[in-house]
Amino acid sequence: MGVPKGSLKPQTTNFRAKGTGNPVLVSKSEVNKMTRAGDKKIAVPKMGDKPILGLVSDKNFIVANAVENILAAPKLPGNKDKDFLKKKTYGKTPKYLTNIKNEIEDEYNLVREMQVEEQAEEDRRKYLMPEDERGELIAALKKKWEVLHIEYQKEAHYPKLDTLGKKSRKINLEKEMEQIEQDIRKLTKNYIFIDTTAPSSVYW
Repeated sequence: MGVPKGSLKPQTTNFRAKGTGNPVLVSKSEVNKMTRAGDKKIAVPKMGDKPILGLVSDKNFIVANAVENILAAPKLPGNKDKDFLKKKTYGKTPKYLTNIKNEIEDEYNLVREMQVEEQAEEDRRKYLMPEDERGELIAALKKKWEVLHIEYQKEAHYPKLDTLGKKSRKINLEKEMEQIEQDIRKLTKNYIFIDTTAPSSVYW
């Protein structure tokens, strides 16, 4: 199969000389003849070309126009010349806006009523402290202060507070006495209200 072995070896004496390998160029006219006619595009009409006249169509444009108008949807009346100032509802608030305004007003009234009820309930929880009760509290606080004062005087007789226990007792007695004095000053005010629900039920 194929050529004999060794026959495709290059010939050292038979080589291509200079100028013998130039390709043969085909002329432009022969190239144009080789192109297929189907590949050409339609030429652009020239300025002097005239359109084809006298074409006749079998379509009845009158009947077609009548059928299109019959089958077409009706057009809305035009508002070009309509005067909106002469409308019956001109200058009046729309009904839906009135309904929304009434709903908002009802909600405001409901919130106001709830706030009034809460304030009334809060007022019912508070009451003014009776005068005799206030006097009893002041007397009890003064009595307690006198007891603490006696203990404080005993601690004050020590010439030197050399232990932590003595120092802490003196500091605690001073704090308790000061707190009692503040409570007595608050109870001497004109109006004292008591709230039964608050953690600290006394208001000055």
